[in-house]
Amino acid sequence: MALEWRWLGLAIAAAGLTGCMGGRLVRYPSDINGVNPSSLNSGFAERSPHLAGSYLVFISDRRGSQDIYLYNLRSRQSLPLPGLNSLDTITSSPSVSDDGQWVAFAASRQGRSRILVYNTRTRQISDITGNLPAEVRSPMISADGRRITFEVNRNGQWDIALFTRQGQPINLP
Repeated sequence: MALEWRWLGLAIAAAGLTGCMGGRLVRYPSDINGVNPSSLNSGFAERSPHLAGSYLVFISDRRGSQDIYLYNLRSRQSLPLPGLNSLDTITSSPSVSDDGQWVAFAASRQGRSRILVYNTRTRQISDITGNLPAEVRSPMISADGRRITFEVNRNGQWDIALFTRQGQPINLP
């Protein structure tokens, strides 16, 4: 199953880069052991791929935990994300802005879920749902990285929330 998802992700990535509707399958570096920093594929599970611009972000268990990886499809290199992945936090649903500067993702630590945003240039993490007394999941960041939408469960019902990157709710009329 993981192998099928990797090829699907590559086909989607190829379609996004070429701009054609049908896409084409391209081969990216593979490393069965998951230690080569320039490899996209590994022998480990890669989940939740999200493509924006020339960037692909996904979750992989290459280090024995669910870590976020950011891959530049043009340069064919994995980008370093220092300070992002933590052994005591379960991450899911990563999303990246078109320029690769902003990565939004869901994080769960000690039973508390939240939506975090990582700045790949300054290497800072912001918790945009720190004061929100609710369960949250499935963030998607806008192409320009200024807005994040996600699911929120306050009273047993999942609703959609829209926040700024700074953690302010955006109220729609």
